[in-house]
Amino acid sequence: MRACWSAIRYLAIGAGSSAVYWFVLVGVFFVLVMCLFGVGIPALPIAFTLIRRPVNFERRRAARRLGEPIPEPYRDGSPLKDPASRRDLAWLALHGATGFVIGIFAIALPLGGIRQIITAAIWWLFPGGLETSLAFTVTSWPLAALCLISGIAMIAVALWAPRVARWQATTARSLLSPAPGVVLTDRVAELAASRAAALEAHGAELRRLERDLHDGTQARIAAVVLQLGIADKLFDKDPQRARELLGKAQDTATGALAELRTVVRSIYPPLLTDRGLDGAVTALADRCPVACTVDVRSRARRPAAVEAAAYFIVAESLTNVTKHSGADHAWITLDGTADTLLIDIRDNGDGGADESGGSGLAGIRKRVEAFDGTITLSSPPGGPTELKVVLPCGL
Repeated sequence: MRACWSAIRYLAIGAGSSAVYWFVLVGVFFVLVMCLFGVGIPALPIAFTLIRRPVNFERRRAARRLGEPIPEPYRDGSPLKDPASRRDLAWLALHGATGFVIGIFAIALPLGGIRQIITAAIWWLFPGGLETSLAFTVTSWPLAALCLISGIAMIAVALWAPRVARWQATTARSLLSPAPGVVLTDRVAELAASRAAALEAHGAELRRLERDLHDGTQARIAAVVLQLGIADKLFDKDPQRARELLGKAQDTATGALAELRTVVRSIYPPLLTDRGLDGAVTALADRCPVACTVDVRSRARRPAAVEAAAYFIVAESLTNVTKHSGADHAWITLDGTADTLLIDIRDNGDGGADESGGSGLAGIRKRVEAFDGTITLSSPPGGPTELKVVLPCGL
């Protein structure tokens, strides 16, 4: 009974919206007619944009009925060229033609059935009989039996309301959701953008490694070679000076080795191999100047590239927390399933984080998009700041 009442209410609201949509269709038709005279052409894009409001209402209503979201199919650009606009008009026409009738029947059938049953039970109390909801008068017990049977039949038909409501919602989903071809085209565009981001991130990483090796390690090794050459020439003439140069060369080589290890760790941190992602993130949190709480809810190993990306995302985020947030505590959560990795980083700082502010968030987004992942930033003024990253693991 609860499902039946919910369906009747859905169809009844559909009857009201159907009546309203007739006025919307009349308005669009009027604009189209005026386009023949050249007057309605400027108003046509506005009309197609305005009809999206009632259509969005139907999309949300159908989504609640079906228990699953219906994504908006609209693209950026002119609504006249958007195929979703034509599908919106098709839905308005279909729902306008059928929704009102279906909604009226959904309301009338149970009420009429109840009236039939009551009439069959009390007709004898009224001299001259009692008129039914089917426009005949019950004046005898055979007619009362017919009235009772028809009332039960009407209520039985009304019990089909959940199926009718689901059919209406399913039809709305088929017309108001993105068309299969559009979804595929958008997905191809997303993958192309993701591939471009991956290539850009890869190129930037190579340029960074080349710069670090050229400006740091290579320069130190060149200094070692120069110092060793000078020490070799001074070895016979000034052994003490040669010994000092050998000591400096050793110190320079030690520094070059340390820089080389730093560069190697920036490619793939050894901690990930030794301790896994949870251990590596815990080590990052321990080294962070801001107090951090790490909550690891999923310890499953992911592909090496995903774990490396997650490590650098956490490292960059903690750097942002330390430099820009003004927070005194941060929380890191690692969760997910076998197919995804969820990273949630929160702090109690001042908020107001902005990707355009040079805080490294743009780099984090590029790294995430390279894996076709998603990133969500919430940082209202006054805080708190929360960064959610979802990385697919099915590489």
